[in-house]
Amino acid sequence: QVQLVESGGGLVPPGGSLRLACAASGSIARIDVMRWHRQSPGKQRGFVASITQDGNIFYSDSVKGRFTISRDGAKNTMYLQMNSLKPEDTAGYYCHVQGLTQDRTPFRSWGQGTQVTVSS
Repeated sequence: QVQLVESGGGLVPPGGSLRLACAASGSIARIDVMRWHRQSPGKQRGFVASITQDGNIFYSDSVKGRFTISRDGAKNTMYLQMNSLKPEDTAGYYCHVQGLTQDRTPFRSWGQGTQVTVSS
């Protein structure tokens, strides 16, 4: 069983910054890829950014140049530094992690989400 806990969401004015964190815990042998997704009311959940075990990073076009994804392998924790926030970044942000448990079973887990609201 793998658990994910997101933190760091909140209310910020346009142009502001936030740093989200996603901590994974449980029976983890290896994490292969960690991703951030987001979902606004009435819209489908969409990809924001990802980082692989060997450090490959991808961003959606809408956040490229403003958001930075990183991870601390020792802590099984992923971060999303969000700068120059816009009202359209308002959404629930969810982390998604893929890897192997200690009994060599592949896992895919979602966090419960953290709300980011960009408004003056």
